[in-house]
Amino acid sequence: MASFTQIEENDTPSINIHPSHTIAKIDDNIYGGFTEHMGRCIYGGLYDPGNALSDENGFRKDVIEAFKDLNVPVVRYPGGNFVATYHWLDGVGPKEDRPARPELAWIGTETNEFGTDEFMKWCETVGTEPYLCLNFGTGTLDEALGWLEYCNSDRNSYYANLRRKNGREKPYNVKYWALGNECYGPWQVGQMTKEDYAKRAYQWAKALKLLDPTIITILCGETGYSSWDYYVLNQCVKWDVHGLSGDNTKSLIDMHSIHIYTADKEHLPNATAPRAAERAIQMTSALIDLARIENKVPESVPKQKICFDEWNVWDPVRAPGEQGAEEKYTLSDALAVSIFLNGFIRQAKDVGMTTIAQSVNVISPLMTTKDGLLKQTSWWPLWLFSKYMRGHTLALNVRSPEYIGRTNPGWIRNAIETPFLDCSAALSEDGWVNLAVTNVSEERDFEVELAGLKADKVEVHTVTGENVDVVNTVEEQKVGIKESSWDGRGRFTFGKHSFTLLRWKAA
Repeated sequence: MASFTQIEENDTPSINIHPSHTIAKIDDNIYGGFTEHMGRCIYGGLYDPGNALSDENGFRKDVIEAFKDLNVPVVRYPGGNFVATYHWLDGVGPKEDRPARPELAWIGTETNEFGTDEFMKWCETVGTEPYLCLNFGTGTLDEALGWLEYCNSDRNSYYANLRRKNGREKPYNVKYWALGNECYGPWQVGQMTKEDYAKRAYQWAKALKLLDPTIITILCGETGYSSWDYYVLNQCVKWDVHGLSGDNTKSLIDMHSIHIYTADKEHLPNATAPRAAERAIQMTSALIDLARIENKVPESVPKQKICFDEWNVWDPVRAPGEQGAEEKYTLSDALAVSIFLNGFIRQAKDVGMTTIAQSVNVISPLMTTKDGLLKQTSWWPLWLFSKYMRGHTLALNVRSPEYIGRTNPGWIRNAIETPFLDCSAALSEDGWVNLAVTNVSEERDFEVELAGLKADKVEVHTVTGENVDVVNTVEEQKVGIKESSWDGRGRFTFGKHSFTLLRWKAA
């Protein structure tokens, strides 16, 4: 967490930090990814058979190396909106026998050439865990139980034997299972009322945990601050008093998902928009508390965590989903991504997972071409966070001038602060202090006093560019990481429109 004190424009900003002030463990799963059958995410992204850059499985080797470099711990699949008409049985078995189906979320045709076994093999190649989303649109509970059996069962039973027939003897042991995707939305095939969804989700969770009590079930939330979130949490976050999950010290529901995308044409409303995501986490946490209080859930039952399994900068008008949603990210967008990530670090005690939407080609920091990869502006803050901002979140006190202009959404203004210096900090397991600072100002460098810094050698990693509108292209990488060092003396200057990561060994 970070406490913020607004100061006048001509006052000297300060950041107070101490390595002993740890708040909460940062779950590695906040650096998760998301791959959906949408645009070029799967076909031409993860999977590109016949390309010289692909391996014998058709997997793009450069994409695999990028995922490894990012150290992505978990990847959500196969959607997203796509999942509402997806039937997993279409995507297993001999490829020549798999049916092509109309795809209604993004108005295309799904060949089913890439399915469950291909995704599991890809995850094993990358070294990441799968996170599967169940079809709550046209799917049935029977179908969901079959998929769970196919993936996780070692019994002599029909779907486990089908997996063996398809060439996989050992279970995949998929831990994370989402109970549908955005079921509240009018854009969904099979949109539901909150009442219908809550009843169905609770019954499905009960059946799924009877089959495999070890799984983590993830409830479909909305933004975290809606009547949908309040209602479904209240109806589903209950004590499993009968032990139907295999353990009566648990709930049938383990996590609650929320989704937020942000974007604005103007820089400051764009860069500060992810403050809405942090406020959403706080409100969701409170709604979980309220559900547990009203349902008399014992304190011995672990509190449900938040799964922020779709987040990013995305303007659907600028990059329509039906056309592949291939955003071209600016430096302003990269700074917005860093503020999303700062919020996840600050709220680490409540966040169990986040998955950026998406991981390749579709509203992604990583783009494939026929001949290689393009790392967009937003890749670089994401890479720095994933590499260094692990361990435990540190308490901060930040004194900074505040941006007080228009916000998007507008409710941010009266709900949460929008400082020009947005900060988070982490203490790594090997004793390094990592301080992440985003200066959203287009006009001003800030000289900052770093109270509590005791080091004579500080690593400096900076992401910036000529202006907030610059983008990376195949021909020219205008935004990357500049590495330097600082002796730790005096004040440190955070340049305008920049993201900076400072690292030093704790004394």
